[in-house]
Amino acid sequence: MEVLFLIGRILFGVLFLGSSIAHLTQSAAMAGYAEAKGVKPGRPAVIGSGLVILVGSVLVILGIWIDVGAILIGLFLLSTAILMHPFWREQDAQARQMEMIQFQKDTGLLGASLILLYMAWEFGDDVGLQIVGPLFA
Repeated sequence: MEVLFLIGRILFGVLFLGSSIAHLTQSAAMAGYAEAKGVKPGRPAVIGSGLVILVGSVLVILGIWIDVGAILIGLFLLSTAILMHPFWREQDAQARQMEMIQFQKDTGLLGASLILLYMAWEFGDDVGLQIVGPLFA
């Protein structure tokens, strides 16, 4: 069963690792989108969020303080859902639907990060296949 947890952890972390690379290498384009959504200044927000999910994903993938990684990713997802995908503000039905889908994706992944956090705190060093146990055990 430990292997399943490892595979799940890696798959979850790789998603955010790829996103962090995009945040850091395409920050100008992403900053324009963030500013269009009302997040100002866009570029520092994009770079900062990219660093947050970079650190979070590396911690989760490597199994170093999985709880810290899950918290960082969870905070990113919560803020992204609210700031970047506020479907309730959209007037156009199609735009509203697209933002709702993105909002739900972010909240679903937030749920996954909470499950990961729970696993780290509930089982601590017994989770297995990790380098360092949870920081906040």
